[in-house]
Amino acid sequence: MTTLIAEPEELDISLQSEHTQSKENEFNWVFFVVIATFHLGAIAALFCFHWSSLAIFVAMWIVSQNVGVAVSYHRQLTHRGFTTPKWLEYVMAVCGALALQGSPTYWVAVHRMHHKYTDKPGDPHTPRDGKWWSHMGWIMRGALHNETAMISRYAPDLQRNRFYRWLTVWHWLPITLTGVGLLGCGAAFGGWRLGVSWVVWGVLLRITIGFHVTWLVNSATHLWGSRRFHTQDDSTNNWWVALLTGGEGWHNNHHAHPVSATHGMLWWEVDFNYWIIRALELLGLAKDVKVMGPKTARNSQRASQRHSAEPWPIPVPIPVPVKPSRT
Repeated sequence: MTTLIAEPEELDISLQSEHTQSKENEFNWVFFVVIATFHLGAIAALFCFHWSSLAIFVAMWIVSQNVGVAVSYHRQLTHRGFTTPKWLEYVMAVCGALALQGSPTYWVAVHRMHHKYTDKPGDPHTPRDGKWWSHMGWIMRGALHNETAMISRYAPDLQRNRFYRWLTVWHWLPITLTGVGLLGCGAAFGGWRLGVSWVVWGVLLRITIGFHVTWLVNSATHLWGSRRFHTQDDSTNNWWVALLTGGEGWHNNHHAHPVSATHGMLWWEVDFNYWIIRALELLGLAKDVKVMGPKTARNSQRASQRHSAEPWPIPVPIPVPVKPSRT
């Protein structure tokens, strides 16, 4: 059953050295070429539309962005807002790899660093370093890469896991196999033109839009929106980013209560990603779901005072076991 949110604890990690974001003098041409290629492919999608391609886009979007990035990478692996059987955790992590935003270990480490240094020196992508920097610049000129010691500092729990170590190396494989599969199936059903259309819409266009939608959480939700909680950062609740991301735009709620599996705290704050978690819970596949519900959110003054007085733990909260709420 759903439980109330628990107070976080720190992971037992050595604090001997700090690994933070910084600007490099060299431009990352590899990332630039990859991102530019996907953007060109996204433009090509406008010239090869099929209704079946649109259906492929929607299905792949839900699997990769909602289930993969939001539910798996963010709410489960980064913040431990709920638990699932290991096989399901791994399947959803592979779904996240389909978004081509890096391995789970790298994504989680960067996001935990963001919560530690939110809108302060060391934040990987704060708008205080520039709007463009927070959206894309940190990828092009940032010092954080998969090979840095940052992984060990901020995601030791994933780095110790054999499956996630494998996925760190082979995170590009799921999207590659998906592209080949879409090309082959599309060609079998309607010729090579349909196969190309399925790849362009299901891979290139979907990943390109997914890049920007995720980056908007880093940039827009720290620039524009409303603030329910007086957190020690610039996070806001941005309704249009929430619609694009399935609920990630309720960012001020999230920074005030990061362990909560739900980011929307009032009935009108649509949180599609939490609906997925809730469905898994009803099926018996998700447990220990941590929720900060509307009744608690209404008491924002006391909650905001508490969270403004307590700094975010290093590097990620781990829920204290609590008894399930009685129904």
